[in-house]
Amino acid sequence: MSAVNFNAWLHPSFTRSRSPTFLFRGLTSSRIPSVTVTKRPRDKPYSFASFTVSAVLTKEETVETEEKPAFNFKSYMVEKAAAVNQALDDAVPLREPLRIHEAMRYSLLAGGKRVRPVLCIAACELVGGAAATAMPAACAVEMIHTMSLIHDDLPCMDNDDLRRGKPTNHKVFDEDVAVLAGDALLAFSFEHIAGATIGASPPRIVRALGELARSIGAEGLVAGQVVDIKSEGLENVGLERLEFIHIHKTAALLEAAVVLGAIFGGGTDEEIEKLRKFARYIGLLFQVVDDILDVTKSSHELGKTAGKDLTADKVTYPKLLGIEKSKEFAAKLNKDAHDQLSGFDPVKAAPLIALANYIAYRQN
Repeated sequence: MSAVNFNAWLHPSFTRSRSPTFLFRGLTSSRIPSVTVTKRPRDKPYSFASFTVSAVLTKEETVETEEKPAFNFKSYMVEKAAAVNQALDDAVPLREPLRIHEAMRYSLLAGGKRVRPVLCIAACELVGGAAATAMPAACAVEMIHTMSLIHDDLPCMDNDDLRRGKPTNHKVFDEDVAVLAGDALLAFSFEHIAGATIGASPPRIVRALGELARSIGAEGLVAGQVVDIKSEGLENVGLERLEFIHIHKTAALLEAAVVLGAIFGGGTDEEIEKLRKFARYIGLLFQVVDDILDVTKSSHELGKTAGKDLTADKVTYPKLLGIEKSKEFAAKLNKDAHDQLSGFDPVKAAPLIALANYIAYRQN
């Protein structure tokens, strides 16, 4: 797996602005106040059910209450990403026909942050499910994401030569095999959920398959992609059209990842809908940050071609709002996403909160 830069999440930097911004201060716990224990008239032991505390106090003493350790986002991501990588490796083994499976594995196992599958697992665990139940769905979402990258890089689309620091699929396997590798990953994603999911009822599996299909079809990813292509070079593209593009092209699959996790975790309809809203916010947030990085980072830093949106004359948030206003919008989306998790157990919600912050403050 390629290296993941967590520094931005741990140490975000902000700029002052006249517009209100919503800044997240991290997950580290503040120090819990001391509890003062005063001297009693006699120094007698205090007996409890399973232990005895000897009170030999001649002065006022302070007893520190134990602090709960802060959520370790880096360890969590490393652990979950490793499990996802192993599951993907097992799901798509190298077999005949070798050429197509080599092409599928080349892009599927090329690294990446695995944000979507980890979101799926975190949502499942948040509503009380087991990670193992959500793993096939998590892998399926990553297969579809990989398909979208393979197709997006093709000469007829974005015509890109670099992805995750490596030559794009069609540069290695030629265009015909690259198209078919994407097609095969898309088809297998549904087969994998249907055949490999354990611990979920058939109605939940069917519901999840419907959600996933809708997120990538003509009302989801494909819709966003086609409007994006047809908007290149236009001068009258406003914020409403730009939001449509990114909610469908980027946010829809992130939404599917979270919703599938909640479905397989046994979430109620109310919980699923709250998590759907959370996912829509972070999905749009992901693209706003992506637009900012495209004009502020180098190709080496991003692991893909920088400045390609500008070259293709695509409309972006920085193009319409400017860099600073785009950053303010990203901060508000992050705050709105956090608000959707307010009714959940804060300990179980910690991974999703941290993932939202990681998306907001990532540097590649």
